[in-house]
Amino acid sequence: MTIKYLLPLIATTLLCSGTVLVEARQPKIAQSKKPVTPAKPKVDQPVQPQWKLFTAPDGRFTILMPGVPERNTQVQKTHMGEINLNLFVAQPPKQEVAYVVAYNDFPYSYGQMANSQEVLNNARDLALKTTQSKLIRQRNLRSSNGHPGKEIEYVNSGGKITRSRMYFANGRLYQVTAITSKKQHKTLAKTITGYLNSFQVVLKP
Repeated sequence: MTIKYLLPLIATTLLCSGTVLVEARQPKIAQSKKPVTPAKPKVDQPVQPQWKLFTAPDGRFTILMPGVPERNTQVQKTHMGEINLNLFVAQPPKQEVAYVVAYNDFPYSYGQMANSQEVLNNARDLALKTTQSKLIRQRNLRSSNGHPGKEIEYVNSGGKITRSRMYFANGRLYQVTAITSKKQHKTLAKTITGYLNSFQVVLKP
């Protein structure tokens, strides 16, 4: 499935799509007098992703991802100047879900002076506006090492449901997001919760 989704701070549509290549190797069969009947391949069996701990290239966050995510970087022009938005996207095959981690660093002066709740509220409002979505629920939270955060869940006009946790830490805004179809939302609910819970901000010395 391909999901079109506008992330906060992105001016263009991000096309979340991914494939996983599964290498099938035939086992060596010992010589035998008895004929060997090959097993019939199973059909319509979705490939289960292998969840692995992913560490950001700069080492500042870790998270469980279904395979190796695809990385993209976009430069956005803002009133504070150019901001680099870093995206990590993974989408398991035959599942109507995309897992996305995005972050951007604010200029040092802004990052030091900014009110964390204001940054998180602005990110929430921009997410709802750019995706033309309706807020379902929200709550304030903190990362495991005490950084302020917010979790929001919303649905757009096309029925796509998004759960996102945002954290503001050391001048950086993290957005950890899962986007699903209405059809698979309940089926994947526990998996998505586990994915969101696995995110860790790593404090740099």
